[in-house]
Amino acid sequence: MRIELIAADSMGTRSMATCIETPDLRVLIDPGVALAPKRYGLPPHPLELQKMQEGWDKIKAAASRSDVLVVTHYHYDHHSPEEPWIYEDKVVLLKHPSERINRSQKERASRFLEKLGELPEKIEYCDGRRFEFGGTELVFSPPVFHGTNPRLGYVTQVAVRHGGRCFLFSSDVEGPGVADQAEFIIQTMPEIAYIDGPMSYMLGYRYSRASFESALENLKKILRLNELKTLIIDHHLLRDVEWRRKIGVLFDVASESDKKLVCAAEFADKSENLLEAKRKELYERYPVD
Repeated sequence: MRIELIAADSMGTRSMATCIETPDLRVLIDPGVALAPKRYGLPPHPLELQKMQEGWDKIKAAASRSDVLVVTHYHYDHHSPEEPWIYEDKVVLLKHPSERINRSQKERASRFLEKLGELPEKIEYCDGRRFEFGGTELVFSPPVFHGTNPRLGYVTQVAVRHGGRCFLFSSDVEGPGVADQAEFIIQTMPEIAYIDGPMSYMLGYRYSRASFESALENLKKILRLNELKTLIIDHHLLRDVEWRRKIGVLFDVASESDKKLVCAAEFADKSENLLEAKRKELYERYPVD
């Protein structure tokens, strides 16, 4: 099983775009990339815009090589409706567009499906389902909160299994801070888990201390799974320049359990590049008219 993390917050953009290749298929999960419209009261810096275009070009290239495309929910850093041709002749597995979904994502899903039209080879709704492609299995969770309540809607988590190995993709659970989010991850018994992490950069504002502590406790449980070798943590957490300090206890647990705990950039052997978290610094170092 080969895992390619294509774009991520630790690589300079909001994304979790991931390609998994087995002897049976190539699957691309959440082919989207975006930027925060405002951070520190500032719009995206030109260097961020450049990085986003680079990420999107890589996503399109990965899509062209893939057999199956997965969309776990309808936020624009997880799917893009602007170039629907990337889904042409693909098997497309989508979060259900009208069940367990909030109003905003329901509207986006409707527009997305209109744009897809007859382009895909097949569209299936994946919530809580299993799909087999030769010796590879894709297992989807029932819809779980995007975060700790339904305000931002629901997402589907997905496990990719082949040859006794399992890769787990959490999507936007913001932690996981809720029991059913963590339970699905634990039940899949992953060898490698890619988890979006708690929103520490919004701690005390849109993300409560209780949610943060709950996420840490669930992540400790995941790190202690016998099957787990590597925990990749990124996305929401990597919008915080102090992310390592804030989850310091998890590095202790990882060390005690002989597990790797890395961000997406580290997993991909790239330099950490927190452009959004350093947007104010970017404007100071590289002024824009």
